[in-house]
Amino acid sequence: MQETGLHQVGGEESGTSLADAFRMIRLAGKFALPLPYPEILISNRFVMGQGLTTVAEGVIAPWARRAERVITDDGQLVDEFDVVQGTNVAGEPRDEIIFERSESVKLPANFRAIMAMTRVAAMSGALEKLLELTISYVGERKQFGRPISGFQAVQHNVARMAGEVAASTRASDAAIEALDTDRFVVQVSAAKVRVGEAAGIVAEIAHQAHGAMGFTHEHELHHYTRRLWAWRDEYGHEKEWQQLIGCRIASVGADRAWALISDCAD
Repeated sequence: MQETGLHQVGGEESGTSLADAFRMIRLAGKFALPLPYPEILISNRFVMGQGLTTVAEGVIAPWARRAERVITDDGQLVDEFDVVQGTNVAGEPRDEIIFERSESVKLPANFRAIMAMTRVAAMSGALEKLLELTISYVGERKQFGRPISGFQAVQHNVARMAGEVAASTRASDAAIEALDTDRFVVQVSAAKVRVGEAAGIVAEIAHQAHGAMGFTHEHELHHYTRRLWAWRDEYGHEKEWQQLIGCRIASVGADRAWALISDCAD
């Protein structure tokens, strides 16, 4: 990765933007990249320096066992720490870090939303891949002498998947487009909710369509569905972000709810 320079996407000296970093994270999610790529890009953007730095949510840090430094989501930069190794439901390293003292670094006020956006982007990529895998499989799998894609029930489920994926992609794009505006946090909130809901629906339909084969460890399906289940909870489940949206609407009034989440003045 260092040879290609992909770890520098989004860095202030790379000639690329944070929006570019989110788009790369979407691709990483689509291909189930087994690396802490989002954390690398975000830490390079906000904490320049040598060595692998990962970003922790509280005291749980992705790939802390491989990191030289950890930055927590409340701005603590940790150089010395002990690691208790763990994993999430997808088998990705999610390690507990134990530390006593740390220095502080200045992070943007919307840093938690930025980290939530990394999961939105990765999930939207994984959802696209699940749709592609399912369309391919139902077109090849035959029952009663014809592909199962010819059955109305299967067509209905695949169409529902396509709708969920399209909505998720658009929600992710809208949040990226709002990156430099005061609507970013609300857009990320809406995207985390929408993509999280889609993750449950699309993963369920994908497994139904693939049948027993989709539950085997050898099949690639679980690399995406289990990541979706894990990422859905990281940096805030839907309930947390729904509450934020509700509080924002309550503060501006229901008649301005649409303007709050769109680029329309009123």
